[in-house]
Amino acid sequence: MRFFHISDLHIGKRVSGFSMLEDQKVILRQILDLAEKYCPDGILIAGDLYDKTMPSGEAVETADEFLFQFAEKKIPVWAVSGNHDSPERIAYGSRMMEQAGIHMSRVFDGRLQRYTFTNKKGETADIYLLPFIKPGMVRRFFPEEPVSTTQEAAALVLGKEKLLKDRPNLLVMHQFLEGASTCDSEEIQIGGTDQVDASLVDDFDYVALGHLHGPQKVGRETVRYCGSPLKYSFSEADHRKSVTVVDIFQVSEEDCGKEEKKWNIEVSTLPLKPRRDLRRLKGPMDELLKPEIWKQGNREDYVQILLTDREPVLDAAGKIRSVYPNVMQIDFQMTGESQKIQEESKLQEKTPLELFAEFYQKQTGTGLTEEQKRTAETILNQMKEEKL
Repeated sequence: MRFFHISDLHIGKRVSGFSMLEDQKVILRQILDLAEKYCPDGILIAGDLYDKTMPSGEAVETADEFLFQFAEKKIPVWAVSGNHDSPERIAYGSRMMEQAGIHMSRVFDGRLQRYTFTNKKGETADIYLLPFIKPGMVRRFFPEEPVSTTQEAAALVLGKEKLLKDRPNLLVMHQFLEGASTCDSEEIQIGGTDQVDASLVDDFDYVALGHLHGPQKVGRETVRYCGSPLKYSFSEADHRKSVTVVDIFQVSEEDCGKEEKKWNIEVSTLPLKPRRDLRRLKGPMDELLKPEIWKQGNREDYVQILLTDREPVLDAAGKIRSVYPNVMQIDFQMTGESQKIQEESKLQEKTPLELFAEFYQKQTGTGLTEEQKRTAETILNQMKEEKL
């Protein structure tokens, strides 16, 4: 029995103002091609199908096409909602979609969803779905239980389930397991109140995790974050993105003792190649503009530039973009104090309306209309008057 484990697709995401949708379509096509080549029995999607709780129409169309292709190939899918998803939108039409083999997690009702799956060879596994949960989501179903942390919430939900030991038990969940490594593109709560102890999932044979973008195991090999299929921050520049493959092999009774499990699980990965990579470059301007430097990679890649020139560089952005058209960030290496002064002076030069317009542009990818500018200016003036 074979499963593909993927997560954190973040369809519709923007990085530094750049839409990643076309890059996502390319990587989703690769995942479909790998499925056609390696014939998994099913796909486990561990949350964050979308990047926002209210995704754009094009993001929804992209996700719909991706899931439809699996349905058409008769490869079942089990997916949970993540912290970036709307549980209600992920659950919409889920009972109808199940008829096509697409099993989307429903709005959390206090318990795990269990699916018993049997492949064409007659091999059986139980697949459990646990969408992203917070203490308040669990507390309403267990008002008499003390639930103030995610650890207590997860322990309560997972502890209620009785697993059948005559088959492999797989858990698909979207949470932060204690001991895992994080990166900048993830939303982690300060103080660790969102962390879950890995011992809570000890009874499951394989745990398909989502939420953290770096592929990694947590404790044992079969408790894994597969990572995001694309790089979504420069802290992920050194990541190797892939699809995680979970192979479950039945073991004959002659080859195992009475107390041992009758299956083995092997985990491997299949590499993914992005349309454009996300890279970091560092050096003086003249060096970075040399052909022997930029020819080492794809000029169309998304890049972060750290300039090390000692003197100010005139029109740094224009010069960089002439060679690296998809530059996302340009930073200057300087002492901490001079950098702080420069940043403060830049902020002081901008009006509140200009700062709001920049924020709106980064969040939506479009600029303010004239009507929106007038509305924002009116609100800002009112706030200023109230303050006075």
